Amino acid sequence: MRHPRIPPTSFVLADGALWAVLAAATGFGFRDAGGAASPVVDLLLPLAVLAVAVPLSHGRPGAAVLMANGLCALGLADSATPANAHALSLAALSFLLGVRIARVRGPLVVLAACLGVDVAACAVLRVPAVWWFYTLAVLPAALLLPWLAGRHWRGRRELVREGWRLAQSLEERQHLVAERARLTERADIAADMHDSLGHVLSLVALRAGALELSPDLTDRDRADLAELRGTIADAVEQLRETVAVLHEPRDPGAGAGDGAGRPSAKDSVADLIGRAAASGVPVRWEQRGAISVLPPLVERGMYRVVQEALTNAVKHAPGSAVSVGIDHEGDRTRVSVVNAATPKSGRTGAAGNQAPDVGGRGLTGLRERITVLGGTLRTGPHRGGFRVTAVLPHQAPARPATRATTPGSGGHIDGGAARESTERLAAVRRVARRRTVAAFVAPVTAAAFFVPAAVCLAWQLTTGVLPPSRFDALEPGRSRAELAPLLPARTFPYPPDHVRSAARPPGTDCGFYRSGRDLLDEVDLYRLCWSGDVLVAKDTLEANAH
Repeated sequence: MRHPRIPPTSFVLADGALWAVLAAATGFGFRDAGGAASPVVDLLLPLAVLAVAVPLSHGRPGAAVLMANGLCALGLADSATPANAHALSLAALSFLLGVRIARVRGPLVVLAACLGVDVAACAVLRVPAVWWFYTLAVLPAALLLPWLAGRHWRGRRELVREGWRLAQSLEERQHLVAERARLTERADIAADMHDSLGHVLSLVALRAGALELSPDLTDRDRADLAELRGTIADAVEQLRETVAVLHEPRDPGAGAGDGAGRPSAKDSVADLIGRAAASGVPVRWEQRGAISVLPPLVERGMYRVVQEALTNAVKHAPGSAVSVGIDHEGDRTRVSVVNAATPKSGRTGAAGNQAPDVGGRGLTGLRERITVLGGTLRTGPHRGGFRVTAVLPHQAPARPATRATTPGSGGHIDGGAARESTERLAAVRRVARRRTVAAFVAPVTAAAFFVPAAVCLAWQLTTGVLPPSRFDALEPGRSRAELAPLLPARTFPYPPDHVRSAARPPGTDCGFYRSGRDLLDEVDLYRLCWSGDVLVAKDTLEANAH
């Protein structure tokens, strides 16, 4: 069973406050109308309609505007004046329409429908000219201007909200940057442990194995060395597992050239090969070509290639001969490390079968380093053994600027994410600017349609006014030329039907004048009847008499 949704307390309080304000305005209008107003039609019915329209404006603000406009259209049937307090309710609900609906087409249809209802009511009721002025000037202003103000306010709120959302997104990305830096550091530690400590432990295990063959040792010493060698093997395995946990996938370019796991300043490839040979590894090496000074990145890359290849050879093909060749060319250096087949088996060493996937880290990490330097790394079986060949260019390629540094962040933000944030903020700003322009352009456009008609009507209402003092000075029997200084320039063209059809002297031509300049209220009319150019009769006709 679906339960009805209960609105939040804040909505209930806000709706109650709005209804109270609109109800107070309605009550004031009812009191101002005096005894001519009906308690049911002019007070109770509007209060009930507003009690429904105000909460309805949350889900269906267009329907709420139509209900408020219906009260204004009902006010056009008032014989005293079309102006009433419902225009305030219409303006308030039109403002909420602009705030709560982002689209334009639907609200414009609602506003056009309201104006159509008002014009149709004027036509059906055959209201006087002042009612038309109210319908074409006041009601469109109460509909359009508050709606535009609501849209502008909504746009400003969205701009501020989007700005805070972007700030929160950037803060979250800063946390991601810090986490990425931490993971990068972990990966660098893992690479250093694998490259350096693993290599040293392998040499220690190799030397322990060589000592087992010494004829001067007792059986107990050999047992202790065998246990030591097994312990070292277990330590290497645990190291490999630790590296697998620490080394997570990362950007190949991160940390490759930052010195992570680099050899010491005094350590060189010759020192590395010398230590391996001293540990019993049958290694020989040859260097061809002469380069005065190698770039530091090339030296570190060359060192890591030899170190990783020697480690794999000692670990997976113990006792096999290892040949290291370094060729210095004009713009690149080629490093080749080849280990022969294991002497005992005569088959391709374990290095050939396992080295590429040892822990999933060894040669994979080395390939990442070489790729970042713009070089290439090839590994695979070679004449019963295994070969590792790396080509290192002396000039590293320029890296594409795919990251954007943010001041004070201590890291980098992905350029695509930064562009996305910029584009989102720019889109919101464009929408806000369009709404701001619409808030100024739309009233001007509406004025182009409504203001000329309203001005023309107001001009006709105010220029056909005959003040009561001048009306009293008019004497029947005098000519039009004599009375011309007292008469307005033109007559009032829109007298009510009951005034136009009132009895007149036979054979006369009558003109009508307004007794005051009030545009939103009906005033008494003066009738002057002429026989030729002579004033025959003058009358005062009440505008509200039927």
